[in-house]
Parts: sequence; structure tokens; C-alpha cells
Amino acid sequence: MTRYVAFLRGMNLGKRRLEMSRLKSLFVELGFRDVDTFIASGNVIFSTPERATKKLESRIAAHLERSLGYDVDTFVRTVDEVVAIASSKPFAEDGNDGITIHVGFLQDALSSATAKALTAVRTADDEFLAKGREYYWLCRIRTSDSKVWTSPDVKALKLPTSTMRNMSSVRKLVAKHGSDGAA
Repeated sequence: MTRYVAFLRGMNLGKRRLEMSRLKSLFVELGFRDVDTFIASGNVIFSTPERATKKLESRIAAHLERSLGYDVDTFVRTVDEVVAIASSKPFAEDGNDGITIHVGFLQDALSSATAKALTAVRTADDEFLAKGREYYWLCRIRTSDSKVWTSPDVKALKLPTSTMRNMSSVRKLVAKHGSDGAA
């Protein structure tokens, strides 16, 4: 039985308000075990003997769309992958006051050209790093004040759909659910 974390995009935003108990029950309906949620932003921890992440993403997304009536982009990682992400220090400034780091979860790794171009985008306030199926965004100001996402350089990349989490939230998820490898 493998432990996974599903990161769901756009949960509890706008009209997509969903009680976490309902979200948990939707995962139980799929036959997953040991289902739990972490903060009300679409983080679901579960166990299943299934090993194909892509199939899990598709199966979860299809079930949520049927049940909720709207698309829910789904990004699945094993607990070990999430622990590795939480343990990483993608930028030297990680942990400094005034620094926020977000991790973006993708379904597939960026092409090497796109990853290189994203990493090349730098402002006085923002930096990026692409690694595997994740990218990291360092922001030296309030993230809501950053203009990097509307910059021509980022828009030209036409990044695939992703969902982002604050790195401190990912680390809290691991602290609460990831000890001993069983999120």
C-alpha cells in the first residue's frame, strides 16, 4: 500500500467551496484508504495499492468532475516525493525573513527548454527554479504584490496547468503526516 498526496487546483476559491469532510468522502468512494485532508485548500492524503500516478490523477479528476460538476486539476505525488520536496532548499535564501517560496506541482516535467527559460526569469523580487515535475518560485515581497506572473517573459512560456503551495505549508503537511514515511 503506497501513501500519496493529491494536490487539487482551485479548491475553496470562488464558488468551489467544499467541506473537507465531503472531499474526504469523495476519495473514500474511490476505494482509497486512510484518507485525510490537510488545510482547506485541496490537499488529500490517501493510501492505495495502485502505483501509476498518471492513472490516479485521471481517475481522481474524473470522479471529482462527475461528483462536483466542475474540472479539478489533480497532481499526485507519493509521500516520499513530498518529503523530498519539503526537505529541499531550492534557494539559498530559503528560511530568511521576508522570503516566500512556493512550489508548483505539474503533471509532467517541463521540457528542458521551458525549464531553462523559466529559471532564467529573474527580477529584483522573484526567481524560479524548475526541477522534475515541480518548479519553485522565490518571492522577496508580498506574493500578491509581485508582477512576475504578468510579465511578458513568463507569459511567453505558456506554462502548463499547475497548482502551487507555499513551501511552509508543504513542510507543515510533512511534519503532521509525513513522519515515518506514512503521510
